[in-house]
Amino acid sequence: MAKQPTTRGYDEAVEWLRGHGFEILDAPGTKNRVFVKKYTCSAAIEKTGDDDVKIFAKPGYLIGGEISRLTDKGYQKFLKTTKTEVPASADHLKALHDFSEELREALGGTSLYNESLGTVSDNYVYDRVKGRDLPEAQRPQPAWEAKPVTGRKPA
Repeated sequence: MAKQPTTRGYDEAVEWLRGHGFEILDAPGTKNRVFVKKYTCSAAIEKTGDDDVKIFAKPGYLIGGEISRLTDKGYQKFLKTTKTEVPASADHLKALHDFSEELREALGGTSLYNESLGTVSDNYVYDRVKGRDLPEAQRPQPAWEAKPVTGRKPA
């Protein structure tokens, strides 16, 4: 039988995080929202309703003080911020994976099998699926379906 996760309220989750080595920073200009940091990774959590807690900003590796998003381009994973994009190393991925697992435990979330195997990307951008998420009318036409250009003389 599956073990039920222990759900925690906001204050209890913040105390658990403090007790497990997380740095807690109050979010400027907001109430009941904090940034949590550990392993050079960060996320933001907030209090909702009846002392419930939810993730406000998804976990990411810190680059230049900004929480990055993990993008998988098929051949390499990248950490992307609004200012830069750097290749993700094994150390980056390990830190992000450990941080996400501990944060999930603190909040009483469910640990899923596929997520426990490794780091899950925020975005997948492979050449073969580029534009697939667009409506069909807006998708670029594949080269094999393109009409030949007329009026050109052979070389």
